[in-house]
Amino acid sequence: MTDSDDLFGGKDTRKSSGAAQSNSTQKAGSKSPSPTRGKTASEADYDASAIEVLEGLEPVRRRPGMYIGGTDEKALHHLFAEVIDNSMDEAVAGHASVITVELEADGFLSVGDNGRGIPIDPHPKFKDKSALEVIMTVLHAGGKFDSKVYDTSGGLHGVGVSVVNALSEKLEVEVARGQQLYRQDFARGKPLGKVKLIGKVQNRRGTKVRFKPDHEIFGEAAKFSPARLFRMARSKAYLFGGVEIRWSCAPTLVEGMDVPAEAVFRFPSGLKDYLVNEIEGRETVTDQIFSGKIEKEGGHGSLEWAISWLGGVDDGFVNSYCNTIPTPEGGTHEQGLRIALLRGLKDHADRINQSKRAANITTDDIMITCAAMLSVFIREPEFQGQTKDKLATLEASKIVESAIRDAFDHWLAAAPSQALKLLDWVVERSDERLRRRADKEIARKSAIRKLRLPGKLADCSSAGTAGSEIFIVEGDSAGGSAKQARDRATQAILPLRGKILNVASATRDKLLANQQLSDLLQALGCGTGNHYREDDLRYERVIIMTDADVDGAHIASLLITFFWRQMPKLIDNGHLFLAVPPLYRLSHGGKTAYARDDAHKDELMRTEFKGKSNIEIGRFKGLGEMMPGQLKETTMDPRRRTLLRVVIPDDGKPAAESAVEQLMGNRPEARFAFIQERAAFATELVDL
Repeated sequence: MTDSDDLFGGKDTRKSSGAAQSNSTQKAGSKSPSPTRGKTASEADYDASAIEVLEGLEPVRRRPGMYIGGTDEKALHHLFAEVIDNSMDEAVAGHASVITVELEADGFLSVGDNGRGIPIDPHPKFKDKSALEVIMTVLHAGGKFDSKVYDTSGGLHGVGVSVVNALSEKLEVEVARGQQLYRQDFARGKPLGKVKLIGKVQNRRGTKVRFKPDHEIFGEAAKFSPARLFRMARSKAYLFGGVEIRWSCAPTLVEGMDVPAEAVFRFPSGLKDYLVNEIEGRETVTDQIFSGKIEKEGGHGSLEWAISWLGGVDDGFVNSYCNTIPTPEGGTHEQGLRIALLRGLKDHADRINQSKRAANITTDDIMITCAAMLSVFIREPEFQGQTKDKLATLEASKIVESAIRDAFDHWLAAAPSQALKLLDWVVERSDERLRRRADKEIARKSAIRKLRLPGKLADCSSAGTAGSEIFIVEGDSAGGSAKQARDRATQAILPLRGKILNVASATRDKLLANQQLSDLLQALGCGTGNHYREDDLRYERVIIMTDADVDGAHIASLLITFFWRQMPKLIDNGHLFLAVPPLYRLSHGGKTAYARDDAHKDELMRTEFKGKSNIEIGRFKGLGEMMPGQLKETTMDPRRRTLLRVVIPDDGKPAAESAVEQLMGNRPEARFAFIQERAAFATELVDL
């Protein structure tokens, strides 16, 4: 900054430091400068008179978004939520059993209850106003700040119904107390008169609020949606089994809609009924719904839940509530639910010796297909924002975690088969998450630099996929023979060292760390699981080529298990094959034949060699012992070889999965049972 620049970037007009001092010194007895002297026009306009004070409900009408989140359709229906929440608070407190909701043809909506009724006597602080008028016209006025009136309630800011009044073109309140009916009318938040005594009433008590949203705030076209109001009213009935909600709507408003003009909602089973209705017709992982309810004296710390797991992909949901208020953005009560389910499932896995499988699961793996309903009742809850979309009360997390954790432990222990299904399902979600992460990392690396193919892969020279094939070969020795026997244009060779990892019983960490499987995945290039990409598969045929003995069959089984679990679409699309190498070489004179097994050898001796003696029979110990010419002639030449396509029809997939789980899974008792069932068969083989 130069000497001539001030702190705000302007030029200093002072000639010298002495001049500055002289100008800044006021002579004795001179008048004080005018407040506006030397100021710009904009500064002169901004004085004390510019400070505006908004009184009563005027702040709500000037800035409705601060109180109901905006002026859109969601905000419009929030008015209904604020009114019915007051009636629900009466019901939860035990003072009301029936709530009525009526939508009229002219756009008026009314909500009534048979509770205690809003007090109509003069308010001690505002002696010229009744308590009813104070509640309807003064922000932060209500009976819910003191837990003596309501142990638990939804509206704790004291602005709910007064905001509805402020944003209504017209609002009417009727109160029945002591067999007397009172009424007061309002327009855009202002009373049109005092509370009036209408007369005596029999068999009626409680409060009824009838209002019509102001078109000046919400627009001329704004109107309530019968379907949305219907769902909101029904959800309230699910949340408290002790209340009955009666719905009615002008028939002209629901013509052509799947919404009845009249209905009665009462659900004794509460959230369990709610969840059954929500997931009706959808596949679930467990047959039973995990549900429960804990009621505490005074309501503080009470909660109810209903949970299931859906069989689809990423289609879970959590509907949570606090004191019957929906919390679509979740909060601390949902956090407690997530922690309880995670810790409960991990502890169950540890009890049944499955802790290694469950080591990597997270709350996301449990909740991604979880369909849950959660309702808590706590005293003086803290929400983020007036619209109460997210619960912030820290105590709620501990209350929910402790209650649901104990119940979840008992539920898992009481239904071991259901618990095992759930554990298997969540572990699959965990594997899929880690797989996506690995695929994303590979994609990221390939975007930075060209992804290198495995070093042992002898790739084919053909640029296209059509007609190309990759042989997965057992061992480097067999790989060497296969590389010499192949057609370099269309045949690629990938040697694997010994038996690969059994993916049916290995943890995801082991799978990701296995170099052989990593090489195989990179060679194929098509991804795994839900991220399998048919167009990225680099070969038309994937051929498993192992020795024609028991060890070779075991390796082939491990590879088929890998493809079945990690990329089943490769099998479905007909790309997986088994090579059929010979086990024997038979020769006599100048004639040579190859036999797949003992039975085939005996058949060749009868048919090809006509029972001749002195037939030279050689048994191959493995593919590595075969000369490249022999391997090409018997196993790799498309004109002479035999390939077995691996096919699993749709109706056979459950049986296939059951067999894989029994024979290759991580439960040794299942394999032991399989061996016991076939002990007689094994004895017969030994006798042969």
